[in-house]
Amino acid sequence: MTSNRVAVLIPCYNESSTIAKVVSDFRLTLPKADIYVYDNNSTDGTDAVARAAGAIVRYERRQGKGNVIRTMFREIEADCYIMADGDDTYPAENAPEMARLVLEEQADMVIGDRLSATYFTENKRPFHNSGNRVVRGLINLLFQCDIRDIMTGYRAFSRLFVKNFPVLSRGFEIETEMTIHALDKNFCIQEIPVEYRDRPEGSVSKLNTVKDGVRVLETIFLLLRDYRPMLFFGVAGSVFFLAGVGFFLPVLFEYFRTGLVLRFPTLIGSIGLIVIGVLLYMVGLILSVITKKHRVLYEQLLNIQYGQG
Repeated sequence: MTSNRVAVLIPCYNESSTIAKVVSDFRLTLPKADIYVYDNNSTDGTDAVARAAGAIVRYERRQGKGNVIRTMFREIEADCYIMADGDDTYPAENAPEMARLVLEEQADMVIGDRLSATYFTENKRPFHNSGNRVVRGLINLLFQCDIRDIMTGYRAFSRLFVKNFPVLSRGFEIETEMTIHALDKNFCIQEIPVEYRDRPEGSVSKLNTVKDGVRVLETIFLLLRDYRPMLFFGVAGSVFFLAGVGFFLPVLFEYFRTGLVLRFPTLIGSIGLIVIGVLLYMVGLILSVITKKHRVLYEQLLNIQYGQG
């Protein structure tokens, strides 16, 4: 592992009270790694503190964690990437093992699993515990997997993943996007439990529980549409189709009993619902074929890059 380049990526926004300790901790556990702090319009001198602690400081002016990670992934060259937050909630002691899994065990993403360790007892912010459980349950159900921590900000990546991950999110929903992309493209994912600790006194979370929670759920909804179109449109189509049949059957039974169709609006509406249901199902079928073709092309691209590497 000593001959491989390891980069520690720390996106930051107003973390002057904790960033020096975070940089120092990673310097101790990964002494040969390059430690990058990307300042995202901080107003409290985070950049100066990080630079004094020995980090390589760069800037991303577009606000949002997703924007920062997009720039990090584009600009930094390494064989293994360790991503952590600058709020001192993740222990740097896990970083060497995470790097080893990437460099020696060929993992493409190593997830620092907080939820199997101390998160539910250490986290004091309201609704975050239940929110993590909801998101984890939804993704595991919809994508048929068993990921224990979907939204952790502590991860390690292979170069292959970093250079081929299309960052679309702008904010805190980026972790959910990463997880779903890795699942859909069949990247090698491993998880290790990490001891989560709540923010120290004086450090303020930038996460808005309601606003960012809604964004995460919206991201799951949109990624389900994009990555699992047959499931998405098939379920919607089935709802419309069954609703149409439910309205149509009483009209049909009435016709058999009396020989008359007395509720033409109901008949027309039910047929419309059935047609919409069939059309949605066909849309899902067509998009699933296109999505499969994209997966084939993406896999071919990875094979080409792997061969060149």
